[in-house]
Amino acid sequence: MPTSKHTMWKNYLWVFVNALIDNPAFDSQTKETLTLRQSNFGSKCELPEDYLKKVAKSDIVDNLLSWAKFKQDKELKKSDGTKRGRVNIPKLEDANEAGTKNSHKCTLILTEGDSAKALAISGLGALPQGIRDLYGVFPLRGKLLNVREATSKQLNENKEIESIKKILGLQQNKQYESVKALRYGHLMIMTDQDYDGSHIKGLLINFIYYFWPSLLKVPSFLLEFITPIVKATHSGGTVLSFYTMPEYYSWRESLMGNASSWTIKYYKGLGTNDKREGKEYFRDIEKHKKDFIWVDDQDGNAIELAFSKKKIEERKNWLRQFQPGTHLDQKMKLIKYSDFINKELILFSMADVQRSIPSMIDGLKPAQRKILFSCFKRNLVKDIKVSQFQGYVSEKSAYHHGDQSLNATIIGMAQNFIGSNNINLLAPKGQFGTRCMGGKDHASPRYVPIIPLVLVNGCDGIGTGWSTSVPNYNPRDIVANVRRLLNGESMEPMHPWYRGFRGTIEKGASKESGASYTVNGLIEELNETTLRITELPIRRWTDDYKEFLNSIIEGTRDEKGNLPKDAFIKDFKKYGDDVSVCFEVLLSEEKMKEAKDEGLLKKFKLTTTISTSNMHLFDQKGMIKKYDSPEEILEEFFHYRFECYEKRKTLKLADLEWELLKLENKVRFILGVVKGEIIVSNRKRADLLLELQQKGFTPIPKNKSAESMVAGATDDTEEPEESIDGKEENPKTVSGNGVQASDYEYLLSMPIGTLTLEKVQKLCDDKDKIDEEVKILRNTTPKDLWMKDLDAFESQLEKFEAEEEEERQKSVSEVNGQGGFKVSRQATKNPKKYNKAGKNAQAAAETMGKSNRSAMETETVLEVGKPKGRAGSRNAPAKKQEKSSPVSEDDDEEVESLKDRLKAYRLDSSPEQSTSMDTDVPQMPAKKEQSKRAATQKKPMIADSENSESEDEVDINDDSERAKPPAGSKKRGPAGKQSQVLNQKLLTDMLKPAENSGISPEKKVRKMRASPFNKKSGSVLGRVSEENESTEIEEITEVPARARPQRANRGQTKYVISDSESDEANESSDQDNDSDFESYHDNDSDFE
Repeated sequence: MPTSKHTMWKNYLWVFVNALIDNPAFDSQTKETLTLRQSNFGSKCELPEDYLKKVAKSDIVDNLLSWAKFKQDKELKKSDGTKRGRVNIPKLEDANEAGTKNSHKCTLILTEGDSAKALAISGLGALPQGIRDLYGVFPLRGKLLNVREATSKQLNENKEIESIKKILGLQQNKQYESVKALRYGHLMIMTDQDYDGSHIKGLLINFIYYFWPSLLKVPSFLLEFITPIVKATHSGGTVLSFYTMPEYYSWRESLMGNASSWTIKYYKGLGTNDKREGKEYFRDIEKHKKDFIWVDDQDGNAIELAFSKKKIEERKNWLRQFQPGTHLDQKMKLIKYSDFINKELILFSMADVQRSIPSMIDGLKPAQRKILFSCFKRNLVKDIKVSQFQGYVSEKSAYHHGDQSLNATIIGMAQNFIGSNNINLLAPKGQFGTRCMGGKDHASPRYVPIIPLVLVNGCDGIGTGWSTSVPNYNPRDIVANVRRLLNGESMEPMHPWYRGFRGTIEKGASKESGASYTVNGLIEELNETTLRITELPIRRWTDDYKEFLNSIIEGTRDEKGNLPKDAFIKDFKKYGDDVSVCFEVLLSEEKMKEAKDEGLLKKFKLTTTISTSNMHLFDQKGMIKKYDSPEEILEEFFHYRFECYEKRKTLKLADLEWELLKLENKVRFILGVVKGEIIVSNRKRADLLLELQQKGFTPIPKNKSAESMVAGATDDTEEPEESIDGKEENPKTVSGNGVQASDYEYLLSMPIGTLTLEKVQKLCDDKDKIDEEVKILRNTTPKDLWMKDLDAFESQLEKFEAEEEEERQKSVSEVNGQGGFKVSRQATKNPKKYNKAGKNAQAAAETMGKSNRSAMETETVLEVGKPKGRAGSRNAPAKKQEKSSPVSEDDDEEVESLKDRLKAYRLDSSPEQSTSMDTDVPQMPAKKEQSKRAATQKKPMIADSENSESEDEVDINDDSERAKPPAGSKKRGPAGKQSQVLNQKLLTDMLKPAENSGISPEKKVRKMRASPFNKKSGSVLGRVSEENESTEIEEITEVPARARPQRANRGQTKYVISDSESDEANESSDQDNDSDFESYHDNDSDFE
């Protein structure tokens, strides 16, 4: 369709507006061009609806479209072809006679891809050379563009359209009464025989009809080459070929389950055929070649119905009138265009709708249903790569589409971020792995969930004629309404809900077709110039929003070097991770006031809308239906599911009774053998079977499923049975006495160990257990069954939410204002939050406060071990932390606390030690600080003057006992960076177990440096020799050591060792420290 630009309108339409502008600004003194922004005009120019209708009915629109089409045709003429001998087109296998006097006899075969081209070329090799010279082959790269709705730019840039025009010699807007002016006299379409292949045929027909409708009226110009989509091979050698899936389904149902002697092969595409089959097709080319014929204008109307945007409502009615089993009879030689549209292309349109719009029953699309079926079939509870699982799904569930789309569907079912699934059916493990959660017992592809899954996870899709959009709802609200319906009560209204979303969702105006909701993010004012954004609306992604903020920074140019038009922020900083959102935005005071006047949510585009006016789903009859509310979906689901519970009870009861009957017969048979009433050994099988029949044993033959053999999927097949005389026989074979060979196989196939007393007792117990289950199930109503399932679902939902919250808390880092803008430190005492939901904002603020306090605690602990010469206060009030720090007795929480702190506070090291940081190493549990009163109540430990000294610890609660850094350390880090501890050994190196772990906690030898920080401590260290520069302590004085705190009350120890020490000093220090930590290991079972 030709498109028009605003420059074209100037030649046909002028609009004069008489308006009063407030404080106008012009580009020059002549005041010819107004430069003031439209938003500052002070008024708006809104043309009346009647005026616009008059303009649309005038000749202006027709003249403008005529001019646009003229310009488009002029551009398209540049790619016209001509009748000549040779054309240089990549991948074209040109006919030898193309462009010559025999060109009208030539046929161009358009194939679906390169593999189909290879099949066509190999098949053409079976033709005589004189006929082979008349055929050319050109592969298409997928589906052709729908030229009816394409823009001029799309048409001009489409290489396939240009290639087809040059190969055929087509010229724009030319009327063709015959094919003598073309390089080829026939155009043959050779695509896959599936639904997508039919769509490609339709797009090619639409392309020719839109630009050269006269060509379709030329007899035998357009042809198609058909190939089988399914082949059934009998064991006797008979081969049946099916060219449509409805035709195959009809034949499969006619077998009535007797398909054991048939082998089924589905041909996904033309590339599935081998060279031998290709030659067979072209040897019998008259059978596989079909001619399209034009009968009347009904053919043209049918083409427009399928591809024109103007025929949307007609197309919906066309699909509503579809009857299952409709297909095109491929035995006919001539095919009308209208028959192709109404009998073949409609199959693609229906399949497209089914692939795009889920069912109300289970909330799944066909691809999702196949994936879930494959999970149940494989009992998938372990990790598996997406690529491996995709292959399994394709093999076991008859998936006949592209691998990439299947991979995307698998990933989509595993996504659990905010705005995706409320309950993800697959659990994501890493970036490429999935794992099925639960569902070990339900292997049926028609399993119906106990609540409508389409309301839990929502859906979006666009198909032929219809589209759908269903929001997510809270599973707990759905369960509550199901309980109300079971109890005969009225449902409560349900509103959209997304797991983990902290913003607000407010209901707007309700209409007959549905309701609309406004979704708001979270934004708060930190001070006069700083804002913090901590939540984005649903389906507005972080990276996209970051690009938006980049586009409104003042003075920042885009990729083309242009300045932004509506820039109003100075800068912004991004924090957060893949789960949380945090942006700090800096504005001037003037811009802040303007933004607040306009509304922060609107100004920063933190508002979106959700509507329930387009909820289309397949109902229980398989027909498209529009639902106006989630309650309507739930009510229809309820009645259908309740019927399923009644059927479920009946089937389960029948299964249990059948199993009970088998166990009763087994127990009776075993007791008969044990008592000698039934002789099994050394007798003919036929006589034994006859005896079992006479004694009243129930015959239970094996059930042999034929559906798995004739379905498109590969399934496990049973081995043929062995008859009484040792030969293979059909399960239907019956002996002369009316006894089938498999009737009593369930008794005769029991192992010899079953005759033992324990096995007999176990069979009796199993019989009694099943008998009890039968009695309970008989007294259970369908309502009770559903209630029980709802209780189990809510229990699992609580576990699921708890695990998810735990994982989310682990992954959330310190994101709220780390560093931030300097001006952010002047934040107001009570920041204003703009989100229309005070509770959510308050919860967000509490979360931020906890994160900031956690960061402050981490910084305080790590700052104690900072060596001399680095930035930081030497007299930090550490004892204040002692008072505010709680005393914990939970060792597991202590371990997790240190892990979180080490994770949040990264310890940098030298390049030699960087490798060790990436490996798994033991981590020391965090030791809580104890009060002075608690410390005095501990029994003091006596240190041996020869083998031990005072405790090898540094009290982080007393700044006078900090370890002095080595004087030999020369490297210094930049001031103010607390997160970097350069030139020091890693804490993980200090935690390695010592080689000699036999030293007890009371007897330890330690050599340490002299430190002026120990002057006020209770320990007395030996004097350091001033004559010797060695850092070792020469004298150890026996003194009462200060009380060693218990594990739960110890202060955290910081060990600092310089790399500039001598090797000897390092070696001795490491050994002693390791010994100390080895003794620590002995006292801490959690650390192991």
